[in-house]
Amino acid sequence: MLKLRLSRRGRKRQYDYRLVVAEHRFAVKGKFIEVLGHYNPAKKPPVFQVDQERIKYWLKVGARPSDSVASLLKTNYQMEGMDSYIEPRNKKRPNKKAAKNATAGGDTSEKKATPAAKPAASAGEKK
Repeated sequence: MLKLRLSRRGRKRQYDYRLVVAEHRFAVKGKFIEVLGHYNPAKKPPVFQVDQERIKYWLKVGARPSDSVASLLKTNYQMEGMDSYIEPRNKKRPNKKAAKNATAGGDTSEKKATPAAKPAASAGEKK
C-alpha cells in the first residue's frame, strides 16, 4: 500500500522533513517513489510547501496519507476529505478497576448451570 508520509532529514536537533510517496513497508529514511514537498517545523513560522496537484493525483490512485500529513494538509491547505484519514487522538486506556468489575460480575445475561437433580432411589435399591 502506498503512503504519503514525512521522511526525516537534517542534522541533530535541526530536523526537516520531506513529504514523500513510499510503500508502507519501506523504512522511513529508505526508498521512496516521489518527493512531493517539504516541511520545516524549526523555522518561525513553520514552512510547509507541497505540490497539491501531485498529492491529489496520488490520493486518486489510492495512496493514503499518514495522520500527521493529513492534519498538515488539512490545516495549511484546507484539502477536502482529510478528516477520514486522521485517527482520533483522544483514545484513553480503560480504567483497570472498571474493566475488572465488568468482567467479574457485570454480565448477567449468561445463565448459570444448575446441578442436575439426582434420580429418585427406587424401593428395591439399598442406600
